[in-house]
Amino acid sequence: MNYRKLKGTVDILPVESVKWQAIENQARNILHNYQFKEIRSPLFEQFDLFARGVGETSDIVSKEMYDFKDKGDRHLALRPEGTAGIVRAYVENKLYAPEYHKPMKLYYMGSMFRYERPQSGRQRQFNQLGVEVFGSENPAVDVETMALAMDIFKSFNIKDLKLVINSLGDADSRLKYREALISYLEPHFENLSKDSKERLYKNPLRVLDSKNEKDKAIVADAPSILDFLNQESKEHFEAVKTMLEELSIPYEIDKNMVRGLDYYNDTIFEVMTTHKKFGSNATICAG
Repeated sequence: MNYRKLKGTVDILPVESVKWQAIENQARNILHNYQFKEIRSPLFEQFDLFARGVGETSDIVSKEMYDFKDKGDRHLALRPEGTAGIVRAYVENKLYAPEYHKPMKLYYMGSMFRYERPQSGRQRQFNQLGVEVFGSENPAVDVETMALAMDIFKSFNIKDLKLVINSLGDADSRLKYREALISYLEPHFENLSKDSKERLYKNPLRVLDSKNEKDKAIVADAPSILDFLNQESKEHFEAVKTMLEELSIPYEIDKNMVRGLDYYNDTIFEVMTTHKKFGSNATICAG
């Protein structure tokens, strides 16, 4: 039988792995300068960890996750993203205890798995670098994370970069916005895509993230979440903008930008590249 690698996977041969090592080592040096420490979590976890943490209505959980039953009839999944497993490790190992320094700044590198249509720059087994910070709600943490991402890219002489930011606010702000967004979208229900119809009452913010062209046209005039932020969330976002300006980090605000996972609060961002190789505004980093 002629065995071949599965669709959506790649062999990283020695001539390429040397480049990977150089990139990883350079990223690690910058991460260590920012006082981040490495954590390594399992490649598979309980299915419910991702379903609850990432969101049952997300594409990751509803369409893309590699889940299976093991020999003990446990429902498991290959990790589709890093945050849920790192949070589980943080809680399970009691890294919140007083003896640990706060904020705790962690990073990880490794393979993630999502069943999606393989295309340029995407695989079903892909490698990701991520960071998590625990124990602080200071807006400076948001800014440091964005500055870190920009520093890593610039260290490789990547120049065609654009930082785009928005705020999702806290839970109270999102609840008020959720009601306003549903009221706006309901008259357009019949013209929404199938996915957006299903999301409308479960998680309407996901409609803003739709890639369907009709959906994009509908949400173009949707109310902005920035108009529904309470005072605390407004002050948080204003502090983020002020610090970015003080660090001379250019940014744009996209009021309709959301993140596709349920655990996001307050500041969200995407680093995009305008390089022609990737097409216009290709997201290469987000958080």
